[in-house]
Amino acid sequence: MSRWRLAAILALGLLATACAGDGADRSDSGDADSVAGVDVGTAELRAQRAEGGIPACPDDVRTGSGPVDGGLPELTLPCLGGGQDVELSSLRGPLVVNLWASWCVPCRAELPYFDRLDAAGVPVLGVDFEDTQPDQALALAADAGVSYPSVADVEGTVRAPLRVVGMPTTLFVDPAGRVTATLALEFTSYEQLVAAVGEHLGVRP
Repeated sequence: MSRWRLAAILALGLLATACAGDGADRSDSGDADSVAGVDVGTAELRAQRAEGGIPACPDDVRTGSGPVDGGLPELTLPCLGGGQDVELSSLRGPLVVNLWASWCVPCRAELPYFDRLDAAGVPVLGVDFEDTQPDQALALAADAGVSYPSVADVEGTVRAPLRVVGMPTTLFVDPAGRVTATLALEFTSYEQLVAAVGEHLGVRP
């Protein structure tokens, strides 16, 4: 194989994994203890969340009595910036769940679309995924004008059950609690997001 062909293959591989969500690579030391030891609800973070106008969990997200077939996994995640923990399997829709992170460049551009969707009446819950810097995550959310809550998944516990293959990732949850679609893509317009909500949840804001 020629050198230029090998270089091209390696470059494509790097691009494909650029937003794969390997949180350990983004921690200060890269070891498991430092990731597991991140506190997403300190007094400073609570104040930062409040100053940014970001509500505590679960806000007005609807919940049910327990897990359902085809629903979100039985995992409890802490609220980003302090608040009530959220049991994912209890969530009911119509609900849009958006996985994002401060290190994910495409996530930054689409956050305002999700805030607009939430303000229009389709609830959104964020999941700050494999992010070891909750202060930067809250700063990004505030800068983007986000006014819906997010939970924090520092260790990436949803990666396997939700089959997360890239970032950002968005899930659509129906009123029965079933996940009707999982899309690993960046929404490039509000209209594109609204169309996806209509297709996968049968509702329009």
